[in-house]
Amino acid sequence: MRHRTLTAMAAMAAVLMISGCTSSNVDTTKTTAIQPTAKDVSASDLEQGKAQFREANYGLAEKHFRKAVELKADNAEAWMGLAASYDELGRFDFADRAYGQLLKVAGRKPQIVNNMGYSQLLRGNKKKARALLLEAKAHMADQTVVDANLALLAKS
Repeated sequence: MRHRTLTAMAAMAAVLMISGCTSSNVDTTKTTAIQPTAKDVSASDLEQGKAQFREANYGLAEKHFRKAVELKADNAEAWMGLAASYDELGRFDFADRAYGQLLKVAGRKPQIVNNMGYSQLLRGNKKKARALLLEAKAHMADQTVVDANLALLAKS
């Protein structure tokens, strides 16, 4: 009799353990609390970088542009913003590196050459600035920005 009681208790314990493992009471409702991420995660940092640059917060702009290029290394606009931020911060060594990467990603476009010329202007390298700005002017359809930079060069 004692053997039957132990067997019955063991069977009951097994049934309880098995029924405890069923998933019929699991909530399978989908949640909307976590939004899906955008495909281009660097876009947010790019936009933040541009906003900070417009507000003359060059340190914060540099941070966001740097993160954008770390997330998407072929983002020419982010490289341009990063180089310009370094120029405004007076970190010309880093600006040169950023312009180098930008040239690899986007090629030698007039707008890039114009920015490189402005970078040289900020450094006081008038001869190099003039050469770069004239190169940019020769290939730009709208020469307004280049002309303004050349005017700045003439005043310095």
